[in-house]
Amino acid sequence: MKAKALRNLLSQPGILVVPGATDALSARIVEDVGFGAVYVSGAGIANVQFALPDIGLLTLTEMLEPIRRIVEAVNIPVLADADTGYGNAVNVTRTVQVYEDAGVAAIQLEDQVTPKRSGHFNGMEIIPAEEMILKINAAVKVRRKMLIIARTDAIATNGMDEAVRRANLYARAGADILFVEAPTQKEQIAELPRKIQAPLLFNMTEGAKTPIISHDELQGMGYRIVIHPNLAMRVASRAMQGALAVLQKARSSELLIPSMLEWNERQRLVRLPEWEALDNELSRFKPADSRNSIH
Repeated sequence: MKAKALRNLLSQPGILVVPGATDALSARIVEDVGFGAVYVSGAGIANVQFALPDIGLLTLTEMLEPIRRIVEAVNIPVLADADTGYGNAVNVTRTVQVYEDAGVAAIQLEDQVTPKRSGHFNGMEIIPAEEMILKINAAVKVRRKMLIIARTDAIATNGMDEAVRRANLYARAGADILFVEAPTQKEQIAELPRKIQAPLLFNMTEGAKTPIISHDELQGMGYRIVIHPNLAMRVASRAMQGALAVLQKARSSELLIPSMLEWNERQRLVRLPEWEALDNELSRFKPADSRNSIH
């Protein structure tokens, strides 16, 4: 159902803006604010759930559990990072199956070697295009409804022409959405939609290798999706740093009250009123007299 909802969103005019979430509550906030989909990045899960860098340290199961919680917390489609698919084409087969079983609407696979690195780090390597095509073929073969996002990191390792070549090859192999990671110039960003014959996703990782481009500019260039994978996490982390510094210095939390999520708003986000209503409804039903029960 959520894969169908994502396809419906992509059939509508305009660019689909997809913020990232690193846990169920942040995903709930993405939905509550009004966004139509949410993205889960490997970097975000590694940073927040494990305090680890994005250098391929997490296993499939370590990624899958937070993703399940996020899917369960929201009604909007979830796009989820699966790094390199956790192995070869055979491994990708299982990765796609378990992600789809978890309710993911679109899975992202990339053409780096294993273990991978963030696309905005130095020192990465990529696998041959033919090997990535085998992974895409495997993903397409076993998926039921889920969309396949194919990412290439070839700009950093082999240049723009190779990135375009690979993206078109991956589209012909069956990928639904293409993702060319870490263009470093606005001219490159504008050129990609003209040269790639498939829907394109743009990764807005603020402060890294790619320049800031507005959503309206990206839409005009021809991009279909823009993700902000860890914007919310980074803003929240900066807020935590500031708040805890104030707490340490002031020796009281009173100054921080205006910066806090209000108590009632916190309870609304986690749907306490709904759970209380369910509790009240169920409490009206009394258990049958145990003397009349059948043993």
